Amino acid sequence: MRILIAEDEARIARFMERGLKANGYATTVVEDGIAALDLASGGEFDLLILDVGLPRMDGFQVLKALRGMDVQIPILMVTARTGVEDTVQGLESGANDYIAKPFRFEELLARVKLRAREATAGAGAVSADVLTLGDLSLDLRSRIAECTVDGAPREVELSSREFTMARVFLENPGQVLTRDLLLSKVWGYDYDGASNVVDVYVGYLRGKLGAPRLVTVRGAGYKMVDPAA
Repeated sequence: MRILIAEDEARIARFMERGLKANGYATTVVEDGIAALDLASGGEFDLLILDVGLPRMDGFQVLKALRGMDVQIPILMVTARTGVEDTVQGLESGANDYIAKPFRFEELLARVKLRAREATAGAGAVSADVLTLGDLSLDLRSRIAECTVDGAPREVELSSREFTMARVFLENPGQVLTRDLLLSKVWGYDYDGASNVVDVYVGYLRGKLGAPRLVTVRGAGYKMVDPAA
């Protein structure tokens, strides 16, 4: 089980990381919300331990952005706040569990093991680990795409944003997706960066997967098609 720990207090991050590694879990630690959002949205982790009080982007904002992008990674919220309102806000926003500081490691481990059991129990219910359209396939666990470009088979590794955008297209084959919809699904509803970022990343996908797969619908957006159809 691969666990992403988003915690800006180095002492607490080391405490969690050492304990989880000692129990056989693979861990990665990040110190701010932007990094947490970027890694958690990439599909490489099985659990996110998310501190509420992160710099640059707090835990609630990260949670909202991930769920807005339809990223279903299990999330365990960690906070020094003890108010019922914060617990309710986290759970209603899509968190799977909530733990308040200070906590004993045994309590954290029990919650992590519960998430692991739930993931194992639900593994057989996943409808597909691979999305396909024509000769294009996208492995949702490895983030690897396989396709034919210029007559040659190609295996392509995608960045986290490219992967998320490709997944959105493949989950809606042949449908025109507006720039606003892609922006919200891939970057989250609160994104306020460059306005042409969707067009830039469509260009990246065209370069990796072949330009004919992504069709520009003038005045509307983009759609993914099977060029051989």
